[in-house]
Amino acid sequence: MEQHKVENAEGKPKLSNSRETNWLKVLFQIQVTLSALCAVHFLLYESYWSTIFFMFTLTFLAHIGVAAGAHRLWAHRSYTANGILRVFLLFCQTMSGTGSVYDWVQWHRLHHKHFGTDLDPYNPTRGFFYSHIQSVTLSLSPAQEEALKEIDMSDLEKDKMVMFQKRWYIPLYIIFVLLLPINAPAEYWGEQLSASMFLVFWLRYTINLQLAWLVHSATKIWQLKPGEKYPADTNLVFIITKTNWLAYHYMAPWDYQTSEYGQYGTDVITKVIRVFAALELATDLRTVDSNSVRQALTMSLKQKRNITDCLWELTQDNNNVPKEHFLTPSKYM
Repeated sequence: MEQHKVENAEGKPKLSNSRETNWLKVLFQIQVTLSALCAVHFLLYESYWSTIFFMFTLTFLAHIGVAAGAHRLWAHRSYTANGILRVFLLFCQTMSGTGSVYDWVQWHRLHHKHFGTDLDPYNPTRGFFYSHIQSVTLSLSPAQEEALKEIDMSDLEKDKMVMFQKRWYIPLYIIFVLLLPINAPAEYWGEQLSASMFLVFWLRYTINLQLAWLVHSATKIWQLKPGEKYPADTNLVFIITKTNWLAYHYMAPWDYQTSEYGQYGTDVITKVIRVFAALELATDLRTVDSNSVRQALTMSLKQKRNITDCLWELTQDNNNVPKEHFLTPSKYM
């Protein structure tokens, strides 16, 4: 009897969902947090304005690399980028220090495939602290390791740029996250090396890590809970606008207009992608119009199919959204 409890329907041993704490990652988080706090002193008292501007510029570029690159381009294929744009986004994502595009995308696709279950490495149903902080200090469980192997990564394995970054990630990290950013302020406008270290590395790195982790924990902040009305009946409405757009993202992850943080069509990254499209660096911007959503809902009910599959099918040949819709985005939001 006991043997059957640890086997699945195919007779294979049931893998454990238990995750072990990676104490090196815990120490790393402590180091990053304390160093960022120390950086506040340099930010306020001991740095040039040019260094502060440089730090925030690199932070923004690195976030573009994660949000517009790793997330919307490589993880969800919400648009197509030409070679120049892919190199730029890969460079920006490398500066974020959030791991290789390949690894980031693989974990993110696992998160989407098993959202809110024990196989979800960031499982937001376990609370914000777990999703945002604790989950990134844990090794994958045996069950998650097995599920990770099942994630289709064939598209990225055919991408020579992505695989180059994966193969050489450590040297690229040392050069583009550490050495060049820290050296630039000291070399070109005489900044103290200590100020450059704390601001351009530790503070910038902390901000980029937090923004990247928020991609997976955002539903605990910006997602309306069941029974909550819009706008949410709370004083936080003056700071945080809760919507259902994040829930929509998990139904139609390929829609380039869905923000990582609960907006739709109005966030900075969406506008950056539209600029890329206007410059003819990005094409095939995928989105869903209201009519297609209504058709998908009807199809899902009548055919008893998953609404995500219905949305995908309808948007493959969507004549309701012209290719240059990004020039008049308000009509398709």
